[in-house]
Amino acid sequence: MKIKTAEFVISNTDIKKCPTDNLPEYAFIGRSNVGKSSLINMLTERKSLAKISSTPGKTQLINHFIINDNWYLVDLPGYGYAKVSKISRKKFEKFIWDYIEKREQLINLFVLIDSRHEPLKIDIDFMNKLGQKGIPFSIVFTKIDKLSSSKLSKNLNNYKKKLLVNWEVLPKIFTTSASSKIGRIEILNYIDEINKSLDK
Repeated sequence: MKIKTAEFVISNTDIKKCPTDNLPEYAFIGRSNVGKSSLINMLTERKSLAKISSTPGKTQLINHFIINDNWYLVDLPGYGYAKVSKISRKKFEKFIWDYIEKREQLINLFVLIDSRHEPLKIDIDFMNKLGQKGIPFSIVFTKIDKLSSSKLSKNLNNYKKKLLVNWEVLPKIFTTSASSKIGRIEILNYIDEINKSLDK
């Protein structure tokens, strides 16, 4: 898939205000500072489509971007330990789950995991919750250029083992690097294949 156009459409915290044209949506979520904005900019080849910040938790709204006029890329706030109050965190959590559970146009949720770390309970719990609720999702390991291939293989295997405690079959897994564009074609082709199957 070639990205010909990528434009910001709307930001909000209420799914009732999301676009109403019924185009398929692919959302991206992960812990704070996982490299989500960098990945979105890499996928779309737009340097500042998603705002990159050194401060974790910068994304605080549901952000819709229309791609090629036929599907939406949705940038969701991160979960985890962003420097926000407990009240704000609960508010984020509510509208994030409202979107994930109730948004009928959501076709797939890409869950971003920092490949440099050992499996974290917060990520495993989040993915298990998605599985329990029947939300279709894929796993995207980010920042793979930051560690050796042997360390990467070890970390990925550890994650798979943790997930297989509760899962019989693992969801689709991608490995990516925003700086070297690894994984870009694979993710875009995956979205393209789904879109084509929806058209049929």
